[in-house]
Amino acid sequence: MDGNGRWANERGLPRTAGHEAGEEALFRTVEGALDLGVGWLTVYAFSTENWKRSPEEIRWLMHFNEQLLLRRADELDERGVRVRFIGRRERRVRRRILDLVDQTVARTANNARMTFTVAFNYGGRAELVDAARQAASDHRDGRLKRITERSLVARLYDPEMPDVDLLIRTSGEQRTSNFLIWQAAYAELVFTAVRWPDFDEVELARCIVEYQRRDRRFGTAVDTPTTDG
Repeated sequence: MDGNGRWANERGLPRTAGHEAGEEALFRTVEGALDLGVGWLTVYAFSTENWKRSPEEIRWLMHFNEQLLLRRADELDERGVRVRFIGRRERRVRRRILDLVDQTVARTANNARMTFTVAFNYGGRAELVDAARQAASDHRDGRLKRITERSLVARLYDPEMPDVDLLIRTSGEQRTSNFLIWQAAYAELVFTAVRWPDFDEVELARCIVEYQRRDRRFGTAVDTPTTDG
């Protein structure tokens, strides 16, 4: 969800104003996804690299995400959305936020209309490292006979998460930036110049239409026409 800071700068506003506008964009996108019948929606809210930002912005983002859970948990639950979180749980993340995460996950666990996953304190490389460490530990302890793709998937942050079909990157950025490295191995990538605060259900639908036009082969050979001789 890129472009909050640039959106704010273009309007002579503080970066925090961009994050606040990004909240409305997020829930426009959730509503649009629900209307379009999307089964899984995952957003990158805070990366392991975001800790490099200024202490003031980090404190603001932590408070903002905490308030976001307080403000929006009811709304998501009422719409039948199951909420999940992926990422590292560590001391740098406030205990209050982790408690709210657990409460929201438990509260919405039986909802089935859509699974909305928030990647918070998340990094794709960190996820693979954590999965490999757990697999190696289980192998040493005799709980795992062989380390395979299936055994690694079982140790990702959310083993139930399906592979990514469509990965959307906003604000003109054209890289995946350590997001769902394993799950997005065969994802279709759509890059849009729209800043995240301006993203809405119309732009989401446009990205999905572009995705639907793609020919997905998952590494298989392309059929070539033959001629009779």
